[in-house]
Amino acid sequence: MQYTRVRARGEEPTRDPRVYADLDGLVRLQFEAQGFSFLPRQPLHSVLHGRHASRLRGRGLNFEELRGYVSGDDIRDVDWRATARAGEPQVRVYTEERDRPVWLLVNQRQSMFFGSRERMKSVTAAEATALAAWRVLGAGDRVGAMVFDDSDIVTIRPQRSRNQVMRVLGAVVEKNHRLHADSRQPSEPAIINEVLRRLLPLARHDCLVCIVGDGSGVNDETAQLITRLNAHNDCIFVMVYDPVEARLPRAGRLIASDGDRRLAFNSSSGRLQEDFVSDFDARRDWLQGLSRKRAIPLLPVSTAEPVADQVRRLLGHRGAARRV
Repeated sequence: MQYTRVRARGEEPTRDPRVYADLDGLVRLQFEAQGFSFLPRQPLHSVLHGRHASRLRGRGLNFEELRGYVSGDDIRDVDWRATARAGEPQVRVYTEERDRPVWLLVNQRQSMFFGSRERMKSVTAAEATALAAWRVLGAGDRVGAMVFDDSDIVTIRPQRSRNQVMRVLGAVVEKNHRLHADSRQPSEPAIINEVLRRLLPLARHDCLVCIVGDGSGVNDETAQLITRLNAHNDCIFVMVYDPVEARLPRAGRLIASDGDRRLAFNSSSGRLQEDFVSDFDARRDWLQGLSRKRAIPLLPVSTAEPVADQVRRLLGHRGAARRV
């Protein structure tokens, strides 16, 4: 492989929106954040329909009071112990929580700085995060995030406001713009487990946890941590991938660039082909296995298509006037 520098040292890196996330572009995605839902009731063609939908809790319920049974009350709400004590039917009354905390776990590690089509995986993850954040805000729910790279985790506790979404997107863009091809930051795949450990005491029940990344760094501990989270919360995987990861074309000598440097490599190399395919297959199979075992929805999102179109297709197009 051969590297060639295409700009002077010290010069500002190119901010091509396909290579680096653009904050203004992420803000504009609020107008695309419609036509999909995170609620249990899903269209027939949504990946959240059926088995997965049964796992989604929606907003939690708060116990309000005990009162006497009146005609029309749901028999399932009868408190039989209280009924026995009072000598007449007693019903437990609940009120729906005003909002639901949503946690976005956003991978901006060096492994995400790759793309062969429309955008980098890191940019795709940023756009998926923006769509989710704007949709959550539109539903009146609280949005928070943990944005991480190979060395650091930024935690933003859930709040319900436009400024909060901007804080989340700002954190994503800041980490995204630190990515570059010649980074000397040591890779830390296991940081995903530290993210999940920090989230456990913060997401105690009825939260929606949306994990956005390429699945790198997952292991047995990751599965244990996600299982603990999923016991009292809803988890969703957004697996960001590039088509080249699934199948590296045998096109001979190719040149890749991040707008700053160029990398020449032989795409027909048998070893390179094998490494690409085996790494992608291992991540995909791990996520699919945990998805089936724990009924956790898995949303594959490609770098080769508009992210909003993919999300609407995966979650089922719904009228923009409906709440998420």
